[in-house]
Amino acid sequence: MAAGAAAGAWVLVFSLWGAVVGDRNVTARIGKPLVLNCRGAPKKPPQQLEWKLVRVSVQEETRRHPETGLFTLQSELMVTPARGGALHPTFSCSFSPGLPRRRALHTAPIQLSVWEPVPLEVQLVVEPEGGTVAPGGTVTLTCETPAQSSLQIHWIKDGVPLPLTPNPVLLLSEVRPQDQGTYSCVATHPSHGPQESRAVSVHIIETEEGPTAGSLEGQRLGTVALALGILGGLGIAALLIGAIIWQRQRRQGEERKAPENQEEEEEEREELNQSEEPEAAEGSAAGP
Repeated sequence: MAAGAAAGAWVLVFSLWGAVVGDRNVTARIGKPLVLNCRGAPKKPPQQLEWKLVRVSVQEETRRHPETGLFTLQSELMVTPARGGALHPTFSCSFSPGLPRRRALHTAPIQLSVWEPVPLEVQLVVEPEGGTVAPGGTVTLTCETPAQSSLQIHWIKDGVPLPLTPNPVLLLSEVRPQDQGTYSCVATHPSHGPQESRAVSVHIIETEEGPTAGSLEGQRLGTVALALGILGGLGIAALLIGAIIWQRQRRQGEERKAPENQEEEEEEREELNQSEEPEAAEGSAAGP
């Protein structure tokens, strides 16, 4: 007889992930489908099958053996345990012969134990804290998970998996602008599935201790030198303008003094001429 709970010629069979399971203490996993197969050999159709979990009717499939002429009635129901559902659901199958004086037959119930795995606690630690680094610095990303040898760690950058060998540590040395972005790690376990960590950002900043501080200081010195050069140029220009104005004023003063000297000389000449004329007249009068 097939594995399951029998009721006369009827049997309820579990098939987990494609393999028939004969133990009544079946453990099902969250999100993993299982198949319930109820089948038997009725004497003649029609008969009906019904699943006694949520009391739903299903579509039966009737087959007749080509050599023996015996009928086979079976029905399959696929069930996928969901998170937050019943932890111990009980299944049974009911067979209705379809005759007025015949009572329905029920298979013995089979109870499942739904196993809900505890999610992996995947934490991503970044050094330096905050993921900020100067150009050319080093960033270390560490994916911390429970100590399980079967875990595989993969890395994701900006939502795209990185083509790297599984490793819990990702070292970014000599960080460049193209290394900036959002990083996360994914831990995969056969019984838990993939579990992704929180995302962290890696970005480059300009610090006073870095090489950019020297350039900023050089810019400041250059600005000061430029300002001093402008002030010096303005001072020299002011001196030149002052010298030019002084020379002009000096020339104008000399030009003004020249006519005055000529007038004084002419007046002195006239006075001498006037004084010489009387003397000459007296000399001529005193002659023979």
